[in-house]
Amino acid sequence: MRLHTVASHSEASILSTNKMLRNTYTLLSMTLVFSAAAAGLAMYLNLPHPGMIITMVGYFGLLFLTSKFSNSALGLLFVFALTGFMGLTLGPILNMYLNTFSNGHELVITALGGTGVIFLGLSGYALTTRKDFSFLGGFLMVGVLVAFLAGIGAMVFAIPALSLAVSAMFILLMSGLILFQTSAIINGGETNYIMATVSLYISIYNLFLSLLHLLAAFNGED
Repeated sequence: MRLHTVASHSEASILSTNKMLRNTYTLLSMTLVFSAAAAGLAMYLNLPHPGMIITMVGYFGLLFLTSKFSNSALGLLFVFALTGFMGLTLGPILNMYLNTFSNGHELVITALGGTGVIFLGLSGYALTTRKDFSFLGGFLMVGVLVAFLAGIGAMVFAIPALSLAVSAMFILLMSGLILFQTSAIINGGETNYIMATVSLYISIYNLFLSLLHLLAAFNGED
């Protein structure tokens, strides 16, 4: 009887994990497409970048609302609002790279491809090995805070070398976040697919921008 109970509990856990994975990756795919459409619209309309202050207020405001309503249908509305807003801020950045560099299209495509390879590779590794990467949590939190502050410093004081270092840091940190979040989904550390989607989306977004920045710095052609 006890063995049957343990087996039933294990089966239920596997089914719950599979459902969590399915919901997360389905929503992530939808938000990425929606965000890409928003970015394409911003590029087509040649919208100006809203600036750092509006971007930060919009991002953190929508992130707060998404988190607050993550257990209700409103959470889905806010996650699309967040990813759509981030797409709108991405469009002007992409236009800048396309207009500044003669090989801008190549840089963007390469960054997209690199982001896809890194995400699929790390997610596949976490899913296959089922290792617990929860030990990375504290390091990643501190690392992101340091990198964020360093990025602000690089912009304020216009230090190109620091800006490149920040991009390299973000590539490593976002890669770690992908492992951390995927592991959390598999091992039951994350049970809300909306918040899991947001975490993975943000990792992909920052990974793409960081790769694009480094590629432009080292391979960009005027």
